Amino acid sequence: MPARKTVSEDDLVDLHGKVVLVTGGNTGIGYATIQMLARRGAKVYMGARDQGRAEAAIKQLETENINDGSVHWLKLDLSDPRTAKAAANEFLGKEQRLDILVNNAAIGVGPFKLTNDGLLDVMVTNHFSPFVLTDTLLPLLKETAKESSSDVRIVNVSSMVHAQVKPSFSTKGGFNQNYGDSATQRLNTYGNTKLANLLHIKELQKRLNAESIPITCLSLHPGTITTSGSNAYVGSVPYIGGFLNNFVTPLFFGSWRQGAMTVAFAAAGKDIAQERVKYQGAYLVPVGTIGSSSGLAQDERMQKELYETTQTILADLI
Repeated sequence: MPARKTVSEDDLVDLHGKVVLVTGGNTGIGYATIQMLARRGAKVYMGARDQGRAEAAIKQLETENINDGSVHWLKLDLSDPRTAKAAANEFLGKEQRLDILVNNAAIGVGPFKLTNDGLLDVMVTNHFSPFVLTDTLLPLLKETAKESSSDVRIVNVSSMVHAQVKPSFSTKGGFNQNYGDSATQRLNTYGNTKLANLLHIKELQKRLNAESIPITCLSLHPGTITTSGSNAYVGSVPYIGGFLNNFVTPLFFGSWRQGAMTVAFAAAGKDIAQERVKYQGAYLVPVGTIGSSSGLAQDERMQKELYETTQTILADLI
């Protein structure tokens, strides 16, 4: 089969009657993903911290031909696992089903610091809080998956930079590894969180399979995309950051829509619905293609270690 060059709404399953939650959806890749899923008829919740920005984004989406889909704000603050759990519980009070969960929100610019709980803030926002959100919503996802026609999916948006780091997640200290404050070092610290996203999704898929629960878990690299986060990172390069953003980034970085293609495919691609086993625990790369994650991401011992240490750390917080 030739490599896929694009993904459009026509490549997605019909989402009428389906409920979706996308985190970090008021801008960037999340925004474009919500647009694509709503255009297929989904009721989409936009998980976002700032009400004003979320409502402005929803108002804009409603002018962009989302047909009979709909978009709703869910207050979601991932900077603290407790508020992530509160958001999940609020969602559970609103809905009786959840077909698709897309953990998209992340921070990556730095400088990074420890929270009051003694955890690195980037790891909290990018891993611990999405883990709590997913775990709290898992019973509803499982219940939805019991339907004969279900196609439930959990998607973690990761990054190719996961492959350039080799952390250990056996202790709290491993989660707090901070490589430093240069642009490259911050990218490596961010890479630790993106490796955690992959390990989480692969271990979760194994556990769901062991229970014979038909939920498809996927992680992905969306591509090199122009977002507020990428602009901030490039802009942080000493002396030449402004030049890079003004002249180089537009040449090599893709649009929100391009970044959303692989995310939307993971969330609702027809091909995945037709070959679920093939895509279980898969790592996708642009555009909607199964790629190869790093050796560490494929290490079953490390997958289990990440999952269990995360649970232990969170048990002391929540």
